[in-house]
Amino acid sequence: MSRFPLAQPDAAAVITGGASGIGAATALELARRGSHIALLDRDEQGLQRVAEQVRALGVTASTHVVDLSDPDSVTPVPNQVAAEHGGAHILVNCAGVSLLGTFAQLTLDEFDWLLRVNLWGTIVTTKLFLPHLSARRAAHISNLSSGYGLLAPPGRAPYATSKFGVRGFTESLRNEMAGGPVSVSVVHPGGIKTQIAMKARVAAAVDPAVAKKAAEAQTNAYRTTPEDAAIAIVAGIEKRRGRVLIGSDVRVLDAVARLTPAHYWRLIGSSLSAATRT
Repeated sequence: MSRFPLAQPDAAAVITGGASGIGAATALELARRGSHIALLDRDEQGLQRVAEQVRALGVTASTHVVDLSDPDSVTPVPNQVAAEHGGAHILVNCAGVSLLGTFAQLTLDEFDWLLRVNLWGTIVTTKLFLPHLSARRAAHISNLSSGYGLLAPPGRAPYATSKFGVRGFTESLRNEMAGGPVSVSVVHPGGIKTQIAMKARVAAAVDPAVAKKAAEAQTNAYRTTPEDAAIAIVAGIEKRRGRVLIGSDVRVLDAVARLTPAHYWRLIGSSLSAATRT
């Protein structure tokens, strides 16, 4: 299979969560490879900062302030991207949030909030951009699941639910799109050195001090940089890989989940308990 053409003069790569973390790093990596960039996020200042860095690499960048939990805020964006760049040839759904608390501690509203951002946001953005992508000779969708889309730890029920959902949605979409112009990747990052854990929402029933310790333990366990994650994501796009694992830690999780799907937490739980206990 030929390599995917990352640089297309009449199209942009659309990145959700583009104001920071993996999204920002992926935008910059694609820009270095000649792709124009459309950045989506709620953080307007962060978007402007990343857009300036993208433009400094000699390509165009547009910013789109959206709330992925609200489909109406995303609806006009595909036409905006078409007007500014000519179209979209890549969609990378990086946006995500986290929520600390056991299922018993969480309210249904708290659970629903995370699903609307992580899962429904990915589905809505993909649905809105798919007609534009399908109209091109070559296009690609890359959706970020997680290591917690391979196995599910205690204390992360909403997050794991969303990431297993992204995985299932993306694998089904990949099979539907097979043989057409749109290739599809599901990406499973391991622990990436971002602020997602420290910025996580804490369930109202959880002691903030306990949640802070869990978030710090999780952040301290991260090993892979956003820049290295971005390199892997872009390589997956270029090679049209259906599945991308990022980090040695996630490869271990994948192997353990395959080896003992009903009892993996007995094997790895002690090493992750400090990061999941609330």
